[in-house]
Amino acid sequence: MKVEVAVHGRFHAFALAKGLYGEGFLGTLHTTYPSFAVRRITGTGLTLNCAPHLEVIRRLAQRSTGHDVTDFILPRFGRFVAQNLGQSGADLLVGWSSATVEAIPVAREKGMAIIVDRGASHILHQNNILAAAYQQLDLKFPGISQRLIERETTEYLAADKIMVPSKVAEKSFIHQGIPSGKLAVVPLGVDVDRFQPVDRSSRFRKPRILFVGSIGIQKGLPRLLQAFSQLRREAELHLVGPVESEFSSALRGLPTDGVTFHGPIAKEKVSDFYKNADIFCLPSIHEGFGMVVLEAMASGLPVVVSDQVGAADVIHNGESGYVFPVASEEVLTEIFAELIFNSKLRKIIGQAARQVAESRENTWEGYIDRVVPVLSRVSQC
Repeated sequence: MKVEVAVHGRFHAFALAKGLYGEGFLGTLHTTYPSFAVRRITGTGLTLNCAPHLEVIRRLAQRSTGHDVTDFILPRFGRFVAQNLGQSGADLLVGWSSATVEAIPVAREKGMAIIVDRGASHILHQNNILAAAYQQLDLKFPGISQRLIERETTEYLAADKIMVPSKVAEKSFIHQGIPSGKLAVVPLGVDVDRFQPVDRSSRFRKPRILFVGSIGIQKGLPRLLQAFSQLRREAELHLVGPVESEFSSALRGLPTDGVTFHGPIAKEKVSDFYKNADIFCLPSIHEGFGMVVLEAMASGLPVVVSDQVGAADVIHNGESGYVFPVASEEVLTEIFAELIFNSKLRKIIGQAARQVAESRENTWEGYIDRVVPVLSRVSQC
């Protein structure tokens, strides 16, 4: 088996490519990242096909205008992959959802099987969930781009297999009429050497609750802010990530006393925030997996996630973390209170979380153990 991986950006594709290379299965990694950045993350040796000009355009547009140029980038990257596909003699293409449409017919011509990797729920399910959440807050929902929806649904139909990271994501596809046999659930992993626990016993300050991700409706920020407001005098809430433009107006009407906004940070610095935190929360209304959950667990933090977060699959509720009903602000507040007022419990849950994270099945090595048999079966179809 020889596999080519195509991704617009990074996501977990670099971990996939690195693992496949180590097993002798990688043909080429196609990405918008420049080669020096890829090699800094994956090491040397991988055969790369890079389109850094597209990454430059995306980042410049985001920084200068705040506009999302995804609709511009995706077809160009798809054509870039199509033009360079199959030079390694690969028999399988693993392409990231929304970035693979143009490469699919070329892959077919070359006799390659096709897996679409979708790190989230079915795009129509995602759109419906967000529309309902915006309506509940009396906000105008911009909607997911129709072009993006058409790209994704085309890929779903054309793929031999759709790879998703959780049961939550799998259920959304089945609900949208995709046969279960076309789906493969492959949970993601974490680098337990990069994310390490620290001694938190000597801290003489208010406990810190940490959130990492885009600050907006999808990540459940309204519910997080409301739940925390009941305990704002007893703890701190630290939010790491960019505020979504359409959420800015709603944010002004939400309680933010005791909340610190750190803005977006480099991936290399996120481990410092885990070390300085005491509790981690990801209350998303829709989350295909949530790698930050495993990162926090590896860092020895008790984690609190909604039941719509894919990574809830790895949590033993009440033992290595907490899973709360996504619509229940009351339950979230109760869990926060239990952890805020009990440092011993935080330590016990945090230690259990670390043990779960460092078990092989939840590392990137375990991810490769799971994904290789899936890829092998599809390549032989």
